[in-house]
Amino acid sequence: MYLDLCGRSVPLHDLGSSSFAELLSAYAPQLLPGESWRRVPGANSVNGPNGGNGLVGELPHATTIVAVACAGGVVLASDRRATAGSLISKRDVEKVFPCDEFSAVGIAGVLALGLEFVKLFQVEAEHYEKMEGRSLSLVGKANRLAAMIRGNLGLAMQGLVLVPLFAGYDTDSGGGRIFSYDPAGGPSEEHRFYSVGSGSVFAMGSLKKLYSDNLPANEAVLCCLQALYDAADDDSATGGLDLARSIFPVVTTVTGDGFKRLPEAEVAEVAQRVVAGRMSSPDGPIAALRD
Repeated sequence: MYLDLCGRSVPLHDLGSSSFAELLSAYAPQLLPGESWRRVPGANSVNGPNGGNGLVGELPHATTIVAVACAGGVVLASDRRATAGSLISKRDVEKVFPCDEFSAVGIAGVLALGLEFVKLFQVEAEHYEKMEGRSLSLVGKANRLAAMIRGNLGLAMQGLVLVPLFAGYDTDSGGGRIFSYDPAGGPSEEHRFYSVGSGSVFAMGSLKKLYSDNLPANEAVLCCLQALYDAADDDSATGGLDLARSIFPVVTTVTGDGFKRLPEAEVAEVAQRVVAGRMSSPDGPIAALRD
């Protein structure tokens, strides 16, 4: 059997590595995420001809992603706004994607570059399973993603930053786990909840107030939407719950039953509850004081 890479037939028995990213590096490095950016004139220049942000400042950026561990898994959600400098470039962006049956990733940072990484990472997980006859562990997937982000370090230093939030269901421990990354690819396991993106500081404040251990999945979803509302309330790059346009956050769950994206109607119902509650309490629900 052969694998076709840009018109070049590569025998499967010669592939060796179970990493699809390593395979591309050896046989078709031009297909790796970020390579096309390095060939665009001015792509590595943060400063434009007029002293502005140049290409980097004009590129659409994705913002706030939140993840909450819940009973039996994890909820991963994002707002829908993309910004280019001070402008809203798109209102209905997809920022959360399945990696495989038991994991998902949310992308903050340069949107186009993030989409390239997601596609490659999806193939990376599938390629490993085909080569090894078994799926990567959740920690293994988190480490593979870290290596891919590390390969983008040169562009990150030039302003083309990619910051993912990875979460999934650990089939070994039977619970949800969350992993964050710095721009150099350094992975960190987060506990209970986490957020990345420009509105993350406000989302984290909301999550600290609302989160409790062993939340049912439906309450974790509500917690995520409250956090995204708070992020949008104070961060102009984060999109709110747009009832007028019927644009609502992307909300996904990853449990022992696998990856699931909540239907739009279900998210809309929760969003309407959140907005209705904010009409009487603009700052959101107040957490009970604990000893």
